Amino acid sequence: MEFILKPIGFVRVSLPDDVIRESIRGVSGIIEVLPEYEEALDGIDGFSHLIVIAYLHKIVPSDRRLKVRPKRLIRLGLSEEEVPMVGVFCTDSPYRPNPIAVSIVRFTRREGRVLYVDNLDLFDGTPVLDIKPYTFSRRVEGIEVPSWYLSLLDKVRRIRPDIAEI
Repeated sequence: MEFILKPIGFVRVSLPDDVIRESIRGVSGIIEVLPEYEEALDGIDGFSHLIVIAYLHKIVPSDRRLKVRPKRLIRLGLSEEEVPMVGVFCTDSPYRPNPIAVSIVRFTRREGRVLYVDNLDLFDGTPVLDIKPYTFSRRVEGIEVPSWYLSLLDKVRRIRPDIAEI
């Protein structure tokens, strides 16, 4: 089975990849939708958040893994030894079998086919495959996470009291 996906737009940010990679809450940037898809943006104004589905174009096949250490926890102050090796499907690691990203961004405004967003964790030039509104029906209340994650989160909060959730 083969899938052919075409970008509907591209991420534009003026920061280096390392700054974006190290950001805890993401950065400001834009999503530039291709002209042929501008009409698909009609009615998007007024949503506070968008779900962006993107192709992680900088991930090469040799980078893909099935198990990783959640790097975000290490960036927040935990040692590599404290962070367990876990399956990639329980992390937000980009090194996945299919390098597809799902990001929830804060939508601040639209100018034609350009969407201004915050909390962006994608690099400049990242192809965007789809955009969906974040709506009440998608909101999840009372999520649960495994005990290993809760334990690490408690450690992070002791090191970084400014971090409430990750």
